[in-house]
Amino acid sequence: MRLLFSIVLLKLLYISITYCSRPNIVLILADDLGWNDVGFHGSHDIPTPNLDALAYDGIILNNYYVQPICTPTRSCLMSGRYPIHTGMQHSVIYSAQPYGLPLNNTILPEYLNTIGYESHIVGKWHLGHYAKDYTPLKRGFKSHYGYYMGMEDYYEHTHTAGGPTSNGDWGFDFRDNERVAKELWGNYSTDIFTNRAIDIIEKHDKERPLFLYFAHQAVHSANNLNTIQPPPRFLDKFEHITNPQRRKFAGAAAALDESVGRLIESLKKQNMLENTFIVFSTDNGGPANGFDMNMASNEPLRGVKATLWEGGVRGTGFVWSKLLKKSGYVNNDLMHVSDILPTVLRVAGYDMFKLPKDLDGFDQLDVLNGVDQGGRTEVLLNIDPIQKTSAFRMRDMKVISGEYDSGQWDGWYKTPKFNKEATVKSLQEANQIDYTTEILNNLGKSLKYRKPVKIKCGPPPEKRNCFPGKHPCLFNVTEDPCEYKNIASTYPKIVEQLQNRLNEYKRKMIWPLNTQVDPKGLPSNNGGVWGPWINLTKSNIL
Repeated sequence: MRLLFSIVLLKLLYISITYCSRPNIVLILADDLGWNDVGFHGSHDIPTPNLDALAYDGIILNNYYVQPICTPTRSCLMSGRYPIHTGMQHSVIYSAQPYGLPLNNTILPEYLNTIGYESHIVGKWHLGHYAKDYTPLKRGFKSHYGYYMGMEDYYEHTHTAGGPTSNGDWGFDFRDNERVAKELWGNYSTDIFTNRAIDIIEKHDKERPLFLYFAHQAVHSANNLNTIQPPPRFLDKFEHITNPQRRKFAGAAAALDESVGRLIESLKKQNMLENTFIVFSTDNGGPANGFDMNMASNEPLRGVKATLWEGGVRGTGFVWSKLLKKSGYVNNDLMHVSDILPTVLRVAGYDMFKLPKDLDGFDQLDVLNGVDQGGRTEVLLNIDPIQKTSAFRMRDMKVISGEYDSGQWDGWYKTPKFNKEATVKSLQEANQIDYTTEILNNLGKSLKYRKPVKIKCGPPPEKRNCFPGKHPCLFNVTEDPCEYKNIASTYPKIVEQLQNRLNEYKRKMIWPLNTQVDPKGLPSNNGGVWGPWINLTKSNIL
């Protein structure tokens, strides 16, 4: 009996030691943040001191890709698979559409939970909610504090239905776990999300590793009546920006940056920071020039959110951790948002031999640590058979076919004007909410690397030389990241090679799962609230 007790005790001790040795994972996802909306990419009109400190001290991902819009990127992030392999490649999940990321996909928190992690999500979901089985609490998360849809009002937390066959129905969309949290009406999203994230950190049992997925609402536009919503405390901080929409956008971005700083401060106070692996990413390129009622900037990259140009899919991202063997540098290896899942699992100590062999994501940890050359040589940027668009990159070359919205967002959009002399005041005020630099300095980090990663291309061409709606266009995006020079006619064999590879992907693609809106899911039929409306049976599982 004593022997049995000793064996059980040793097993429990082993489990406890194993759990404690695993790092915490914090995954921060910004919504609609553009390439030129952060200081570490050279933005002068919007200071982002907290993001910059982490990026400069960590590893800036300079050749990193996401999907062109929200749901597809989030599906990649959670599943480690390209959207063409999950049916998430066309558009986004609109309001009362009865589908979601298929349940036969094991997602990141479910993997992590098997090795002792406690998983929480704060913020936006947007991977399906028509049945409870598709919502976060049924997919590995212990708690969810946030909303199901793609966008909402930052104060009212209401969502107006959009998309095809929608009738513009309006309803409340905010939950504290499964409870509709109407008492939060009037509270600013970024602030209450940050407060909850800090609360999770403070109450977390240090005997277990933490996975926190912080999916920000910022800086996505809100509902039509008031599209860009900064908190009042930031409204007068950006008087140097003359464009009123860009000025509001800057305020929302400043609140996002402040949130990241407060999160770092909380991790430090709880003695968790030094054993935490942090990933920061945007979900797609920025909605520039008024696209989607917003005013992000991807300058000098071409295109906007929802397009397959670099401005739509080249991601703003970095990783930070004291556990990294190499940091404080710019990584130029080819990476994709689907790589986050296997990389994070490797960091967490997951048995990588147990991962499905058909994942599209690559474990990039050795690449990040500088002990291995990049294993990824290609990225499928998307194939949308409904929209008839596709883009694919192999090493330096990128082929793009088809047009989004008849090509009207295929241009290069400058950052709205601002008074450069007046930015000094804005920088000084931003330093007042810089929690991160001092914390990193106290960790022995000198933050010597402070050179923004800028892309310089010169002025755009006077005439378009690429019409992907008629013929595929080819660009060397290493030499020509702004996609100025279409070289398809010069290198027809490369176009053929990349198109053949695209065709291989097409043969394995599943058709998009998008469905018509189900009126039963509208708030008018559910007490004024968006939420699950179908009980799953074997016959109606997608």
